[in-house]
Amino acid sequence: MSIKHLRPELWARANRHLAAKALAEFAHERLLTPIPHGDEFAVRAAGTEYRFAARLFALDHWQIDPDSVSRARDGVRLPVDAVDLILDLRDTLGISSTVLPVYLEEITSTLAGLAYKLDRPPVDLSTAGFQAIETGMTEGHPCFVANNGRLGYSLSDFHEYAPEAANPVRLTWIAVHRSVSAFTSCSDVTYDSLIASELDPSTLERFTASLDDPGDYHLMPVHPWQWRNRVAVTFAGEIAHRRIVHLGDGDDLHQAQQSVRTFYNVSAPDRHYVKTALSVLNMGFLRGLSAEYMQATPAINEWLAGLIADDPVLAKTGLTILRERAAIGYRHPQYAQAAPKGSPYRKMLAALWRESPVVAPGEQLTTMAALLHEDLAVQWITRSGLPAAEWLRRYLDAYLTPLLHCFYAYELVFMPHGENVILVLDERAVPVRAIFKDIAEEIAVMDPDLPLPAEAERIRVNVPDELKLLSLFTDVLDCFFRFLAPRLEPVLPEASFWQEVAACVRDYQSANPALAARFAKYDVFAERFDLSCLNRLQLRNNQQMVDLTDPSGSLQLVGTLANPLHTAQRGGGGV
Repeated sequence: MSIKHLRPELWARANRHLAAKALAEFAHERLLTPIPHGDEFAVRAAGTEYRFAARLFALDHWQIDPDSVSRARDGVRLPVDAVDLILDLRDTLGISSTVLPVYLEEITSTLAGLAYKLDRPPVDLSTAGFQAIETGMTEGHPCFVANNGRLGYSLSDFHEYAPEAANPVRLTWIAVHRSVSAFTSCSDVTYDSLIASELDPSTLERFTASLDDPGDYHLMPVHPWQWRNRVAVTFAGEIAHRRIVHLGDGDDLHQAQQSVRTFYNVSAPDRHYVKTALSVLNMGFLRGLSAEYMQATPAINEWLAGLIADDPVLAKTGLTILRERAAIGYRHPQYAQAAPKGSPYRKMLAALWRESPVVAPGEQLTTMAALLHEDLAVQWITRSGLPAAEWLRRYLDAYLTPLLHCFYAYELVFMPHGENVILVLDERAVPVRAIFKDIAEEIAVMDPDLPLPAEAERIRVNVPDELKLLSLFTDVLDCFFRFLAPRLEPVLPEASFWQEVAACVRDYQSANPALAARFAKYDVFAERFDLSCLNRLQLRNNQQMVDLTDPSGSLQLVGTLANPLHTAQRGGGGV
């Protein structure tokens, strides 16, 4: 397997980029306090000084020029190295001796992935297809420094399964005995209809020929890495007892998405995405899938799809979701007894089928993460022929308005980061609507009185009133708009960006006077809001960042941020 991306010049570029990002995000989270030093800023720790040029934007956002970063000790210049940066700052970061080595491994893996991306030939993504954009992303999560750890992947695994490798993959299929597996689905699909739609007749015949009594089993796709490294080993007894039967590879080619464990069917794009369990450590979690969660997944998706379809405000925005229409989970009888709820040992064998997006002729699909990719958003604005503020408003109407309405009408929140949202652009590259995905594991209802079907009750969470609006402040303003505003600066001043966001909120509120009491209770124009720190979560525990049963209790809140919407509402800029 090629290691040509691991060469000095690319490694140096990757380290400068990641060191700049680390200094910026750690300063944002107030783990560091850069000190002005002439035209630069300085950070000193463990006898080492870092200097860099930076611009400050709203929300305490540091935009650091990677080429300006320097490192010195006792007056001697040293190479800029992201791993050494973490070592220099370990006391400042408060990272424990238990977490530190694993975190360094995640940093190194992130660097290797970045070097691989930097080694790719440049591609014009402004007119590219959906999957070319998906695999062309370079940054990963904009807030997390160690955002591409994927610990557990070998070099060959990286070339086979990393999204940026864009390597077509055939999924492994197994048969799981119905006595230890559970299949659930939305009301418009059955097990038989799903399998018939996902597998060609010849493939289905090949698979069932391996079974003595096919009616005793569910057929299930598995990530090939998971089959080799977990199922074939940890579930060896289940295989020996024929509760799991290996069927072989499917015939369709799939492509890994940014989320690593989800696959898009490139052979038959009208077929479902497949999301699989993957016991690889990536950005604060082992990326398994809970068999217990899978059982309720279709019911949650069906409830949400119905709510969106019946709400005239949401219908007007064009919002849709990619329903997770069916799911299957395997309950290992011994690990189910031994492992507590939430343990990775209960998340090793499950899968779900998610709808594939459908667009009209002339429309283009893109991951929303593309808006933060280099100057791609500026290219689309230029191509559209619209003034930048108008293009931005079209985007906000498609993305932000549905989020506002879901929060204020239902206290329903999403995890609407770039990878979880698909934008639909028209033939001029103007945003026309948004598609939300990754529903059942990411949404939450904070209203204790909102009616929910019994099967969907697990998405209800108990969050103090004073923290509820953080879902918008943190996930939208701080974790996405904070990065988007500087990206658009070549065509739209930052102050105008925040004024346009404020105008979108005002127009939504004016159009929905029945919700005025909630607008007052949860004031999105408040002068300040709590700073919720994501890297602090990972630095504290990079194998289980958040207790999923109590997400608000896991928050790391450090001071407050000035709300740019407050300033914009008063007619000023965003800073």
